[in-house]
Amino acid sequence: MKLKKVEIDMSNLPTHIAFIMDGNGRWAIKRKLSRTLGHKAGIEALRRVLDRSVMLGIKIISLYAFSTENWKRPKDEVDEIFRLLREYLNEDTKKIVEQGIKIVTMGDLSKLPEDIRQAFEKVIFDTKNCTKHIFNIGINYGGRPEIIRAVNSIIASGVKNIDEQDFKKYLYTVDLPDPDFIVRTSGEMRLSNFMPYQSAYSEFYFPKTYWPDFKEKELDNAIIEYQSRCRRFGAI
Repeated sequence: MKLKKVEIDMSNLPTHIAFIMDGNGRWAIKRKLSRTLGHKAGIEALRRVLDRSVMLGIKIISLYAFSTENWKRPKDEVDEIFRLLREYLNEDTKKIVEQGIKIVTMGDLSKLPEDIRQAFEKVIFDTKNCTKHIFNIGINYGGRPEIIRAVNSIIASGVKNIDEQDFKKYLYTVDLPDPDFIVRTSGEMRLSNFMPYQSAYSEFYFPKTYWPDFKEKELDNAIIEYQSRCRRFGAI
């Protein structure tokens, strides 16, 4: 019996999808390549996913590009990740503007190398008037440091009592809705300090596909899986 092909329901798209791009290094090692070539392939996957998301009409894409823990990696690998990010921002800004994508970041940019920080500041400025989509890049980002930063800001402000809505004002994602859907590639099933506060009611999806192999079809399948979920938010 031929199975019926399931299509994306365009009336039930997630507003905000967040990606943990995992598996670049393992993808490369499996092919007897350097880990840096795995990160380069990961940038190509990023381009595919962002283009497809725009085509589908996904409003917000968040990305875990570099965590506060990633500084523990070998310096040459860290330098290559930053070089690839800088190259991506410099090469793709014109296209990003044409697609109507506003770039925002979450994380402590002050700790980044000056050239990387300036590349981010430039693309943020160049896309500030774009209104169709938002691309939120987690760079030198960690969820626990974000929460501690928020608490320290609240203490410094002298506020004594806050509710959830007030607390959100102190997070990097103050202007963004929480992610509806979090996708982590490579089969690992953990958040690794990615948006722990914002993900309280997110749906999770853990495909075994390494990030460099995450193509348009994999994104479509992920969204179809999301649409099969019943989101009740504690209600019946």
